Amino acid sequence: MFISSLRVRYQTLEFNGVDIHLRTLRDNQEFSDDEGIAEALGISSSTWPLFGIVWPSGEVLAHLMSDFNIKGKRILEVGCGIALSSHVLNHRHADITATDYHPEAGNFLQQNTELNHENDIPFVRTGWADEATDLGTFDLIIGSDLLYEQEHAALLSEFLDQHAKEHCEVIIIDPGRGKHARFSKLMVALGFTHTQSRPENIEYLVKPLPKGQVLRYLC
Repeated sequence: MFISSLRVRYQTLEFNGVDIHLRTLRDNQEFSDDEGIAEALGISSSTWPLFGIVWPSGEVLAHLMSDFNIKGKRILEVGCGIALSSHVLNHRHADITATDYHPEAGNFLQQNTELNHENDIPFVRTGWADEATDLGTFDLIIGSDLLYEQEHAALLSEFLDQHAKEHCEVIIIDPGRGKHARFSKLMVALGFTHTQSRPENIEYLVKPLPKGQVLRYLC
């Protein structure tokens, strides 16, 4: 159930002729944590709303996933937030699992899955520093705008390595917060190869990504 005090908005985004409907937070000023669940997880009032917004990096990732080769691949979206890419992949009948640290991400995921009249998307609430989960391993791991803090590079790289199959591709859309260089070095040290490129054909973005990068890692 949605928290009644939150103000939400409805929006529709199109991907190759397919409409994805989303119920998101009205803006990044929304906050509701009466039971202190988010606070206990270390989520402050200023960062609480970030999961519930459609961000430019998330749009880039979702467009990339709208025609990505998914045949036979088990896919994980890390730090899914509002999970736009997961919904795009779910519509394509991909084997997609979503994860996020935020206590409300799973609720929004379920409501939006129902809004789009699709099958449920498996969701696990977990943090990158949490003890090992039963998520298992994946052929493709995706995420967007994940590297906020300096310590995220080590935590995320270890989490990805834990859940990558022997042959795995990782794709992360980074808006250019200046944290991905260290992350890439850590990924290479773990045995991944690394390439990066600028996002292409992003005319759909209302806000551009002047420093955005598509980060790819293979093992």
